[in-house]
Amino acid sequence: MSDRLKRVRFATLAMVTLAAPGSAMAQGIDDKYWVELGGYLPKVDSQVRVATAAGPNLATTIDLEADLDLDSRELLPQVNAGVRLGDGGWSLDAEYYALRREATASIRREIVFDDATYPVGVSVRSNFDSSIYRATVGYAFVRSPNTRIGAAIGLHATDFEVGLSGEARLGELTTQAVARRRTFLAPLPTVGVFVRQQILADVTVSARADYLSLKIDDYSGRLLNAQASVVWQFARNLGLGAMYRHVDYRVDVEKERWNGRLKYRFSGPALFVRVGFP
Repeated sequence: MSDRLKRVRFATLAMVTLAAPGSAMAQGIDDKYWVELGGYLPKVDSQVRVATAAGPNLATTIDLEADLDLDSRELLPQVNAGVRLGDGGWSLDAEYYALRREATASIRREIVFDDATYPVGVSVRSNFDSSIYRATVGYAFVRSPNTRIGAAIGLHATDFEVGLSGEARLGELTTQAVARRRTFLAPLPTVGVFVRQQILADVTVSARADYLSLKIDDYSGRLLNAQASVVWQFARNLGLGAMYRHVDYRVDVEKERWNGRLKYRFSGPALFVRVGFP
């Protein structure tokens, strides 16, 4: 065999070898199953007001970061998993992330929380915990080898717990140690749109937005969840991703036990590892 023919065969083999991983990785946009594990580092802005049903206008709107010194930056673990159904048009997607914060602060203004009044200067220990669950059913009405565009309906449920403890007055009673804690689950349905575009054999960009504003029973709320991400699929079933997410959430509660409002905003980057199987 001539040297020239050997070189041609070697070059052809090298091209096939290099192309094969790209062909495998290109299937990322068509993964049937996937799981993403990562960390979300947002700036958090949260407010809460908790009143008694008898005095709904007496409670203080508390800025949890400014008034109680809760951290405004917090690393949140997040998990996302999904499955594509049938020919790839329908998909199910579920996500979970959680926020856990606590602090002790000497408060700089009087705070009324539930039926307790915490005077200026007392030391108040506080906590704010939330677990966020999101599940959606989506349909891609535009499908090409490199593009998916569709709409989704879903449920965004948040399980909250907020608590304060310290020296406080109860009505006309003298100051004493008082602890107050409130929990509730706020489920809000959502509608949204999504787009996913494979820009290179191993790079995919995507974006989605979910929104709704309505009243359900004892709750009324507004939710905006918007995010954009890029994933580099460096191996057949593995990818590295970066995302920016903005969440703006407000829920009003009108129950006999208590009356109040909670607002929070998350905005920041996330990094994650994606495992997918076509």
